[in-house]
Amino acid sequence: MKRTPLIILAAGVALAVVPQLGLPAFYDSLLYLMLHWIVLATSWNILSGYSGYFSFGHGAFFGAGIYTSANLMARYDWPFLWTLPAAALVAAVLGVALGAVVFRVKGVRGELFALLTLAITFVIGTIVVNTPLDGGNGVSLAAVPVPKIGPTPSSTFYLLALAAAIGTLLIAWGIQVSKFGAGLFAIHDDEDAAEVMGVPTYRYKLMALAVSCALAGVAGGIHALFLSYVTAGEVFTITVPLTVVLMSVLGGTRHWAGPAIGAVAITGLLYSFTAADHAVAGKALIGVILIAAILFMPDGILERVRRILGRTLWRASAAKPALPAAAEVPVRTSTAVAQGDVLLRVQGLSKAFKGVRALGGVDVDVRRGEILGLLGPNGSGKSTFINVVSGHYAPTGGAIWFEGRCMNGLPAHRIAGSGIARTYQIPRPFGHLNVLQNVAIATMFGGAVRDPTAAAKQARTWLEFTGLEDKAHARPDDLNLHQRKFLELARALASRPRLVLLDEVLCGLTPHEIDGAVALIRRIREQGSTIVFVEHVMRAVMALTDRIVVFNHGELLAEGAATDVMQRPEVMTAYLGKAAHA
Repeated sequence: MKRTPLIILAAGVALAVVPQLGLPAFYDSLLYLMLHWIVLATSWNILSGYSGYFSFGHGAFFGAGIYTSANLMARYDWPFLWTLPAAALVAAVLGVALGAVVFRVKGVRGELFALLTLAITFVIGTIVVNTPLDGGNGVSLAAVPVPKIGPTPSSTFYLLALAAAIGTLLIAWGIQVSKFGAGLFAIHDDEDAAEVMGVPTYRYKLMALAVSCALAGVAGGIHALFLSYVTAGEVFTITVPLTVVLMSVLGGTRHWAGPAIGAVAITGLLYSFTAADHAVAGKALIGVILIAAILFMPDGILERVRRILGRTLWRASAAKPALPAAAEVPVRTSTAVAQGDVLLRVQGLSKAFKGVRALGGVDVDVRRGEILGLLGPNGSGKSTFINVVSGHYAPTGGAIWFEGRCMNGLPAHRIAGSGIARTYQIPRPFGHLNVLQNVAIATMFGGAVRDPTAAAKQARTWLEFTGLEDKAHARPDDLNLHQRKFLELARALASRPRLVLLDEVLCGLTPHEIDGAVALIRRIREQGSTIVFVEHVMRAVMALTDRIVVFNHGELLAEGAATDVMQRPEVMTAYLGKAAHA
């Protein structure tokens, strides 16, 4: 992995010699366009491929770069090279301004995000053509001198595009193997689960969009002088986004090199059919190739090859240190508060969904070191309580205090970072990541480990703790329900939480599997975590809990020792009904 940037740089140095070979200008232009599309496709992939936010607005940011450079050169006599940072800045600011609004609306994902970004392209194009930026006549750069970088103007553009492509690939690689990239991949698979595990999803999406737009702006700035004459009608079209999507999907969106492979393949094919009588055939062939890729290689050419070679997506997981014994799992020691003091205090907690009350003024104290059972009939508010405390939902009213700090208003990733982890009733693993990578995400974002390699090593500890060490490189789809439940537990524990919220982890398990899970939950407490335990399996509740609280219709019905509370008439009525109790 550490050799990758050296290989990219070495390839760049080797390709920089091409202009000295004296090839016809046709080849310089062909190579320029290949590199140009590598920059555009790879920059698009940093947001859309890594995080899953499929954008059709890349043409807007590319066009912003074109018009920034064109106007600075034509109207203000800026030297060409000086306009490139300005083009990157304008495109990035435009992207951040869009993302700052759109990314705060949770419902704008998938098709809605794609359509919105496509609309932005035409909106910006309309603004440009009706302002002095274009004036309806375009911007001519015929009088702007091409800097003397290569022996010919065409070789100069080739070298500029080569530098931009090498820089873009290095950035894409650096993001993929970093904590930032791990967070983007988690967002891609399940944004809500990623946020609850500690990933700052809003900030990461904004950062990815800024980088993506800046690189597109640089490509646009170079392309402005290459075209020599730019018009809004040719710049702000759907051609750019469709082309980069095609290239990225063909090569593979989940690897830094995938879009580059697609860009080279598509550009080469298009140039092979440049003759007028072959142009339609060339486009038809590309369409057939894309359909075949979607049907037989949905993850792209590169990922297909990597799977054949037996490699994993995230190279950080390749390290295989010796597995520690279960006794080596680090035991948390409490230094701030004595055993038994209040760790979590919930006061008057309420939550309503469109006027329907799910929680109505609940008061619950959770003491440090205990296992608190949270019981109640279906629909009584138990899972809603977990969702509100973990930050998945914002409370309608009341207050949540954790270690003396009010958690109201904090985003879910800040709550996770404060020491609260949770599982889901229906497991929600990151489907494109293997088991080890799933746990390493929690280690990086909920814990204190930043480096992906170190996170992978620590994640192995928690896989052994939960008995999943032999499944480290399996995909979640290859696990049975019991193993997926234990993966949820491993992810929760990997963040080293002081409070673990378990939402029906025993649901759907066999009696033998339940016994194993009960033993594991005991070990979780032994390693220093306090547990809130939502469950319907009563023998497990009786065996594990120090206290239970019972909810009914969103309100606290009873509280105390399990053997006492479950005998109370009001609790029996809530569970069995009046007739059964009578």
